[in-house]
Amino acid sequence: MEKLKALHSLYYFIKEDIAKKLEEFKSIGKDEGKVFKELIFCILTPQSKAEICWNAVERMFKKNIVPEGSVDEIARELKGVRFRFNKARYIVEARKFFNKNFLRKLNDMDAVNAREWLVKNIKGYGYKEASHFLRNIGKGFELAILDRHILKNLVEFSVIDNIPALTKKKYYEIEKKMREFSERIGIPMAYLDFVLWHRQTGRIFK
Repeated sequence: MEKLKALHSLYYFIKEDIAKKLEEFKSIGKDEGKVFKELIFCILTPQSKAEICWNAVERMFKKNIVPEGSVDEIARELKGVRFRFNKARYIVEARKFFNKNFLRKLNDMDAVNAREWLVKNIKGYGYKEASHFLRNIGKGFELAILDRHILKNLVEFSVIDNIPALTKKKYYEIEKKMREFSERIGIPMAYLDFVLWHRQTGRIFK
């Protein structure tokens, strides 16, 4: 009970900051260049620190490496990012999908189907990465981004018993439980992700 009270206190403390961040995400979703940045960012994030990944994205776009760079050129810019050569290859593959029809295709689908399409077509994307990307372009506010910080919190609040291997079936099961938890405690899903992440890391980022 005390932990839940503390969670609500944190929610009310950072609620306005989260609302601003969500509005920022909605505006990103209208800008193709920014959407492309988010697509690349979410390729980089698995098992790597978000800030390091975002700095790498900013650096690559400033040098105009992403649109034309080779795998080796991109990998050189991914210092501090784990599995950088694999991720550089994924970025080169992702370029093939990013054209003027990319956003239109996503906008023609609901968030769940858009996520399935991304998992199928963007190398390096699992359900977490696809959910993260869609949230960051203002499309997937009801999706769960089940990274290690969120999963640890879900165990702590007895939403799940342990942290399992995230198969598609298990991802959907935990997402459903997180959504039910969100409704039960009165913190919307998009906000709950940030609150749990802040609780674990002490900050709001992306």
